[in-house]
Amino acid sequence: MSDFQGMEEMLKDFLTEAGELLADVDNKLVELERTPDDATLLNDIFRGFHTIKGGAGFLNATALVALCHKTENLFDELRNRRITLSAEVMDVILAATGIVREMFEALAGSRQPQAADAQLLARLDAAVSGEAVPAAVVAPVAGEVKAAPATGPAPTAGEPDWSGLYAGLHGTKAAATETPVADTPVAETRDGRRATDHPAVDIAPAGRREGDKVVVAKESTIRIDTARLDQVLNLSGEIGLTKNRLNCLRRDVMRGMCDTETLHSLDETVNELDHLVCDLQNAVMKTRMQPVGRLFQKYPRMARDLARKLDKEIELALVGENTELDRNIIEDLGDPLVHLVRNAVDHGIETRAERRAAGKPEKSILRLSAQQAGDHILIQIADDGRGMRPEVLRRKAVEKGLLDADTANGLDDRQSLQLIFLPGFSTKDQITSVSGRGVGMDVVKTNIQKLNGRVEIESEPGVGTTINIALPLTLAILPVLIVRYGSQSFAVPLAMVHEIALLDPARVQLVSGRTTVVIRDEVLPVRSLARLLGWQSQGVPRYGVLMQSAATKFVMAVDGFVGREDVVIKPLQGIKPKGVAGATLSGDGSVVLVLDMEELLAAPHEETREMLLAKAA
Repeated sequence: MSDFQGMEEMLKDFLTEAGELLADVDNKLVELERTPDDATLLNDIFRGFHTIKGGAGFLNATALVALCHKTENLFDELRNRRITLSAEVMDVILAATGIVREMFEALAGSRQPQAADAQLLARLDAAVSGEAVPAAVVAPVAGEVKAAPATGPAPTAGEPDWSGLYAGLHGTKAAATETPVADTPVAETRDGRRATDHPAVDIAPAGRREGDKVVVAKESTIRIDTARLDQVLNLSGEIGLTKNRLNCLRRDVMRGMCDTETLHSLDETVNELDHLVCDLQNAVMKTRMQPVGRLFQKYPRMARDLARKLDKEIELALVGENTELDRNIIEDLGDPLVHLVRNAVDHGIETRAERRAAGKPEKSILRLSAQQAGDHILIQIADDGRGMRPEVLRRKAVEKGLLDADTANGLDDRQSLQLIFLPGFSTKDQITSVSGRGVGMDVVKTNIQKLNGRVEIESEPGVGTTINIALPLTLAILPVLIVRYGSQSFAVPLAMVHEIALLDPARVQLVSGRTTVVIRDEVLPVRSLARLLGWQSQGVPRYGVLMQSAATKFVMAVDGFVGREDVVIKPLQGIKPKGVAGATLSGDGSVVLVLDMEELLAAPHEETREMLLAKAA
């Protein structure tokens, strides 16, 4: 049993390392297609694939080794310039990497993968020899849901098939036929370790079989930079030393030593502890953060495959790949982004002929970007395609019975763009394997709302469409300003706060039907916290908090403020009040509601006239 457990660890190590290598190879292949003369890039691809093959050989996954070996031969021919890279050659390479990924899934389900399709192997041989690549079904689009490949005899339900892998590791015969491994059985990973060495981080369990179905366990562990762990350890040690100092000072005070020097030392030590705890909270929070590039890296291959299938020329530009997100957000954001990228390629971007007729370059640029703005993560998907016409969306919604004609005619252009999120809405007249069922965008909005996020659309006919996603950091330690309305305290993200000022009713004016105030020669709208929350106003607010969100700058009128704090946001179980991201406890033990300002500001605008009424009185 201990041998089987050791094999399981080695298999998990291989799948983690090889999965990352294959994702990197896919992205570099898409880049290579744009710069086919880049020898350095081609060498990187060759080395990555060779490492995958070596690890597969060590596990005696002979079908995987054979496929990798043939694909590697093709890379070698390209490196030596004996053949040239064409779209057809790239198709067969990407088809091979897609089958390699399916073989990884078989290994994750504790099964040895079956041999690759004979037609694919024949296409690889033809490409290696420089012959015309035989026509075949277009390579499967990355990101599509596929059935698991057929496998050999299944083990007993619920029992992993470790016997074949065990036999491969120990050189014994576990099946009727075994083929020799085609290369050196020990491979090196990217950081120089041997395939037999375990990484220094924990790896989540591999998938398990339930009957004939493979169930892949959700990742419960992450890779963390050791420098971040060292920082947490150092801060913990410093906090321990500060705690010892506080205990000594406490004993002195208990003994009656309340002189100025003792109290000054106590004050300094408490301040030091405050700084250390703040630093520790930030360091711990960063251990959960992962670069968004790990999420974005699968989309260039997917966009390329789909564009090739639709006979379009598209380049996916990635921006802000080093922006860090909470690991849970990254996991839950993957499916919505798949739908959005596929939707932009299929619906948003025109065919080559249409772009030529419109005076646009045949090559379209699809931009996927990420940035952090205050307490929110902003994800943007922008294309330079045909855009959307609000009148067409209204007509389609009526045709499909989603809205009646009167309701549709009453929508403005911004509201009309939101119609694409209705269940069953689609502008396609025919259902294809890519779109037309009216499911994708509904899934996007539902999943984003589960993350307490917001999705908005900007579109200009003939120019393009931009989809903006704002996700609140509800699980992070957040610096806030605590304000009061009546007897209730609220927390607003400190990143949005610029300054606090007294609100003089004499300075509040009504300009173009909006309540405004002049601060530093700038006319700013005034929004009452009570009205933002949908409450009835009581009295005249005394203070204004100058705030700036991603889209607007305004003054929020409040009754008072408590001060700045760093809080851990706790979600409210079972309820979701309007504009409330969660709750926390203040220093005195009272409950403080943490406001989601983006949601509050997205609500219909209501004017704040209390101060004007007070002024008139």
